[in-house]
Amino acid sequence: MESQIPAEQENPRPWENLEELLDRNVDEDVQSFLNEMAPADAARCIERLDGDYRDRVLESLDAESAAELLEFLPDARGSELLENAAPGTAAAILEELPSDEQADMLASIGPESAASILAEMDPEAARAAADLAAYPQDTAGGLMVREFLAYQRNATVRAVIEDIRSRVDEIGDYEVQYIYVTEVNGTLTGVLRLRDLLLTHGSEAIERIMIAQPASVSVTTGLDELVDLFESKDFLGIPVVDEANRLVGLVHRSDVDDAWDERAEQSRLKAQGIVGGEELRSMPVLRRSRRRLSWLSINILLNVFAASVIAAYQDTLSQVIALAVFLPIISDMSGCSGNQAVAVSMRELTLGVLKPVDVFYVWRKELAVGALNALVLGVLLAAAAWIWKGNPMLGGVIGVALALNTLIAVSIGGIVPLVLKRFGMDPALASGPILTTLTDMCGFFLVLSLAAATMEHIV
Repeated sequence: MESQIPAEQENPRPWENLEELLDRNVDEDVQSFLNEMAPADAARCIERLDGDYRDRVLESLDAESAAELLEFLPDARGSELLENAAPGTAAAILEELPSDEQADMLASIGPESAASILAEMDPEAARAAADLAAYPQDTAGGLMVREFLAYQRNATVRAVIEDIRSRVDEIGDYEVQYIYVTEVNGTLTGVLRLRDLLLTHGSEAIERIMIAQPASVSVTTGLDELVDLFESKDFLGIPVVDEANRLVGLVHRSDVDDAWDERAEQSRLKAQGIVGGEELRSMPVLRRSRRRLSWLSINILLNVFAASVIAAYQDTLSQVIALAVFLPIISDMSGCSGNQAVAVSMRELTLGVLKPVDVFYVWRKELAVGALNALVLGVLLAAAAWIWKGNPMLGGVIGVALALNTLIAVSIGGIVPLVLKRFGMDPALASGPILTTLTDMCGFFLVLSLAAATMEHIV
């Protein structure tokens, strides 16, 4: 179908064109317009729509096109659109998504909306989606898909091939690498390579050519363990079994990688003060402001405490104005050193190679690298101060203050995530503000107290 917007009227702001098409209430025009766009451009276009127009998009598309669109939108936006859609529309769209994405969507919307959508779905599909949504999203159960091929061990090669051919339309989107072999009760017993299936006489039972006792994971296997498994094994996917060793799903390497990246991204956002999940600039201003202020308002109080140290030594600062130049340098350099220690602790906590009880082990390790870095950084900044002012004592004060504060910063940065984890707090969210406040206070105190003690030599 040709574009419904004449070429001479094409707008470099395509969301305006889309709004015009939505106002016409011709669903075919909306669908044609979005289908002609690259997925990334369509996602950008949706994000720039006003809220009322955005909510009308899914209603204007067929279920398959709407499902494809949702896969390219940010998770927060996709969940919002699905939740705002009519339950029947949302159910039809949900049934077009892979089973793992169905579970993710249901888990991310309100329970009342999820129940309304499930009530509109095919009962068997609804039960399967609800079961998957019940698993934590960072476990094999929460990451697995139910789109896989499995046959009982006494099935013949010919029967399996004929069944696959008869279900081409149904299984065309499956990522089929292997066929799984089960007992009558669904217990996983083997895995079959497609090559072996195709090169074996049709009368043979598949149990004769299967690989027995294949690797598998439990529905409760965590993301960390899955990452380790895929790093150590050259698997594209691995079967998932329940407590009775019945085959219930398949976890793809790509889904594990995506989940790992998502966890890292969420930790990064929390560390930057983006609290409450994914934020998009098209979200309501008050909602975005509230999320950010929950972190910033605490930060401003902590910074007032840090500034109080300067206030206590304002006489010293007024006599040696040069100190004001070095205070932010010492604060920033120490903060950088501390953040490096935070990053390593967060990484090791995530990998499971570190636990909260390892505080003293971490402290010893950080002191070792911190002492070396403190010496180098202290000497460099001391030399800069000496050359600038021609006063070796001033250089000594600045260098010693930076060296000591670097040791403090790496100690705090290394152990604070473990302490917060021990008390059930989120280390990704709280480590940054605590580190910044303490290193600022200590850095200001060290510079100004050392300067006050050696005032007669540095004035």
